[in-house]
Amino acid sequence: MRLRPLFFLAALLGPAAAVRPAPTLPPPPSRAWVQHLFDSLKAPVPPRRLVGDIYYVGASGVSSYLITTPAGHFLLDTGFEDTVPLIRRSVEQLGFRLADIRIILSSHAHIDHTGGHALMQRLTGARVYASAGDQAVLESGGAADFIPFPRDTIRYAPVKVDHVVADGEQVTLGGVTLTAHLTPGHTRGATTWTMAVTEDHRVLQVVFFSSTTLNPGTRLRRGAPYPEFVADYERTFAKLKALPCDIFFAPHGGQFAMADKFARQERGEQPNPFIDPAGWHALLVSAEKAFRDQLAAEQAAEPPRGGG
Repeated sequence: MRLRPLFFLAALLGPAAAVRPAPTLPPPPSRAWVQHLFDSLKAPVPPRRLVGDIYYVGASGVSSYLITTPAGHFLLDTGFEDTVPLIRRSVEQLGFRLADIRIILSSHAHIDHTGGHALMQRLTGARVYASAGDQAVLESGGAADFIPFPRDTIRYAPVKVDHVVADGEQVTLGGVTLTAHLTPGHTRGATTWTMAVTEDHRVLQVVFFSSTTLNPGTRLRRGAPYPEFVADYERTFAKLKALPCDIFFAPHGGQFAMADKFARQERGEQPNPFIDPAGWHALLVSAEKAFRDQLAAEQAAEPPRGGG
């Protein structure tokens, strides 16, 4: 899913041009647009093993990943509160017990990825791990979220964070270790998780991308959510590009070509269709271009400083 707006930058006509028309930056979306978007993300898809002990248990448009271990399981992202029953059915259909989920992680604290945290915690007794940057959003039930959507569309049941993860922290359960990489921008505490899996006697590096999408209405310069916003994005892109990656997953299926890869998996294609380092590189190139295009558009839209 791509939420970023399109900017049409007027080309300079030449050195004689006295005025460059300023691009129009789209306003924040309406409540109806947001609700339609969210509703479109919730359709069920069959659960499946992806690679190693990583399983897909999410909906069609919002991802949830079960990572199993002998000592209990991780769940990365819970979707909306009303997709929690879907996750429960998927976990059980795969032969696991929901009650064996021990740690709930998140990619970032938006309603479509953490709206189900409070309910999932009640159902499982699992501990919620999150970054300091996302803690306030989770514990406020979305009230502290800076996303420029109508406030009633982004609120969810508050959930207490049991453990604040630091950049580079390793979280281990049952011999399986995930590493937290703070990649702020999409939210102030967006977290990309990495782990290694073994498939066909080969060790593969897996990246769970946090997202770098600029949602409609988000501004990078004047009206940015916080002063370090652009600097955070710059550091995030540098960090993501440095991560070793054989396989990548994401909070939305469209970000990692989920439908295509699921279809190829069902056809029994080899090697594993999720092995896609080129796709990871292409995703980062596209995401950074969107960021730089918007930055340029905002700069062009600003009135000139000083007199003529």
